[in-house]
Amino acid sequence: MTVLALSAVGFLLIATTAFAADRGPQISSDARFLLQIVLLLVCARLLGEWMQRIGQPAVMGQLIAGMLLGPSVLGAIWPWAQQSLFPTNAEQQAMIGAVAELGILLLLLLTGMETDLSVVRQSRRATFCVAIAGMAVPFLAGVALGEKLPEALLPDPAKRLVTALFLGTALSVSSVKIVVMVVREVGFLRRTVGQVMVAAAIIDDTIGWIVISIAFGLSAHGAFDPAAIARSLGGVTIFLVLSFTVGRRLVFRAIRWANDNFVSDVPVITAIIVITGTMALITDAIGVNTVLGAFVAGILVGQSPILTRHIDEQLRGLIFALFMPIFFGLAGLTTNLAVLTKPGLLHLTIGLIAIASLGKFAGVYLGGRVGRLNSAEAVALGCGMNARGSTEIIVATMGLSIGALTQGLFTAIVAMAVVTTMSMPPMLRWALARLPLTPEEAARLEREELEERGYVSKIERLLIAVDASPSGQFASQLAGLLAGARRIATTVIHLDYATAESDRAEQAERTREVVNRGVATGDEAGPTEPRAGPVEITTRVENPTGEALATEAKKGYGLLVIGREPASEGDSFHEQITRTAVEFAGPFAIVIARGIHREDAIGAPLNILVPITGTTVSRQGAELAIALAHAAQGSITALHAASGNRSPRSWGQQIGTALAPTGSAEAIIREVVRLGDPYGVEVRGAVRNDGTPLDAILRQLAVGGHNLLIMGVSPRTGDHLFFGPVAAELLDRAKCSVLFLASEPSNSTITTNDLVPVGGNGRVRRRDGCSLARINSLSLW
Repeated sequence: MTVLALSAVGFLLIATTAFAADRGPQISSDARFLLQIVLLLVCARLLGEWMQRIGQPAVMGQLIAGMLLGPSVLGAIWPWAQQSLFPTNAEQQAMIGAVAELGILLLLLLTGMETDLSVVRQSRRATFCVAIAGMAVPFLAGVALGEKLPEALLPDPAKRLVTALFLGTALSVSSVKIVVMVVREVGFLRRTVGQVMVAAAIIDDTIGWIVISIAFGLSAHGAFDPAAIARSLGGVTIFLVLSFTVGRRLVFRAIRWANDNFVSDVPVITAIIVITGTMALITDAIGVNTVLGAFVAGILVGQSPILTRHIDEQLRGLIFALFMPIFFGLAGLTTNLAVLTKPGLLHLTIGLIAIASLGKFAGVYLGGRVGRLNSAEAVALGCGMNARGSTEIIVATMGLSIGALTQGLFTAIVAMAVVTTMSMPPMLRWALARLPLTPEEAARLEREELEERGYVSKIERLLIAVDASPSGQFASQLAGLLAGARRIATTVIHLDYATAESDRAEQAERTREVVNRGVATGDEAGPTEPRAGPVEITTRVENPTGEALATEAKKGYGLLVIGREPASEGDSFHEQITRTAVEFAGPFAIVIARGIHREDAIGAPLNILVPITGTTVSRQGAELAIALAHAAQGSITALHAASGNRSPRSWGQQIGTALAPTGSAEAIIREVVRLGDPYGVEVRGAVRNDGTPLDAILRQLAVGGHNLLIMGVSPRTGDHLFFGPVAAELLDRAKCSVLFLASEPSNSTITTNDLVPVGGNGRVRRRDGCSLARINSLSLW
């Protein structure tokens, strides 16, 4: 790989240089600009790939690529070629520099999106002690060094304080991206030490960008001005307070509006970039730098409840593929290692590396011990927090651009960032190898692994389609419970079946109240942190047409909850339910209220029965049952029903009891019990061999007093929507409420245009005459 990368870089250099030489002065600035972009992208990609394969961050390869193309290597070996490719005239530098400036904002947007404030809250004491002490010691050392530097090393002796602030920040801030990448690679991201390390790096980054913003303000005023500093601090404080209160809500709504109202491609990406630019302009207007606005915008965007994984990947792809390699390549291009041959600057660089490494380690170790971590944990934190990488390079680039750093200081800081970043992974691996896994961590990691593989945890947005019937109100309650406990943004469509406008408004308002009461109940049962504001609930009235649901489905929902009375015949769903499910073309749940839930859709406690078979769909049904039981403080029984008969004696011993499972049934039930553990939900196991699975379920419903049956179901491929006969019989014979979860979208070729009603019983058939008498049948088996 190394030989291939270097060969490709060499070939590209020769080819592009020959092109530039052949065209000479006649080459246009646009063509030269494209040539620079292509060369930086190819070299940065190849060397970044090589560095990643040897266990180093890709950003180091991108930086080295720039050094190879710049005066450090190519300029020393072949000066004419380097000047041909990257001339120093103002026009050419402005073009590539504009891309780099935009790259800084997008990189800070991405850094903010990776800033998970909930991580900071989970281990407050240790996190803040490590962050504050780990930043204070090297920062003060860096500022002191800046105050003692000879005037010959300063760009402007009158702005010594600005240079000292940049130097202190560069020595003290850890790179969140590098820390997260390495900690994830060694498998410690979810360990306690890994969480503290990432959270402390987040705090360091936040403080660092505030300091840099103030330094920019000082630089603009030209001298130390207490009034200017006070204005900068006041402006930053007001900006942060407004951003995390009013601004959070505005950002959420802007992203949601763009997602829901535009039909063109990637509207959310455009909205995010506009939000970033707007907040950057706001911070620029209040006298601090645009970097703070971009960073805070990233934090708010990352907390958006409808920022789906797909959108997140699209945005990261744009930044990783284009702006990141160009920015870090240009940073390397600006670095001139030749200046390090001067004895004074070389000694300064070695001193910077020593101050940065020893200062960071000492501060983090002290903070860890004060934060009640043991010595081995504090040593691991000290090793891991020493990574500088991308953050310091951004700081140094901005300092150079405003004249706060000389070329020599810039090169020294870049060299320090490279050395500390490349030494961090092996040091951290050595330190983490000395940390055994505690029982508490093992239990937490197991819970998080189950959550990561879960179905309900991946639902990022919820759609509710209900009417004013008891089934619609009960479905609204259940969906509200789920939204409140899991903090899921929710849209409620009240299907309009009323004739009078006053009735429509009254019914929609009652639906809204039921959903909000369910959200409030679920919110109390959910985690106390993080609290990113109230759950987003949007409610509106729609005519009961498939087109309304089809349009809404395109906005990106993880689950549709349908609440509508079934047909007059007990084993069939209403035509509208079928149409709604077909039009949605995604995971959906159908809720039918019976028994006590027809009298009171709100107050009855949930006593849930969930049949399980060990299949994926039954497991997902169990997950939903556990989530609802947790939100409503209800109870749950997992039933494994197998075909077969028991002797009368053994059957008599089974009545009303939770039998001790054996064999595969034991493993299946044990898995569901494990799913309930993280939420404190006790899952009772039961096994019944009462002839058919249908008989077993009906008997358990009778003896267990259950008021809700939840089944995971799987659509089957065919000419119509078909799930089998068992659930259809349960729909007809069960005395309690039922919820059928189809977590996998139907593969059926049926469309709403193919459906026509048959009589008044709610059954439907295809226009081509094929019978759909069982189109509504759902089955677990």
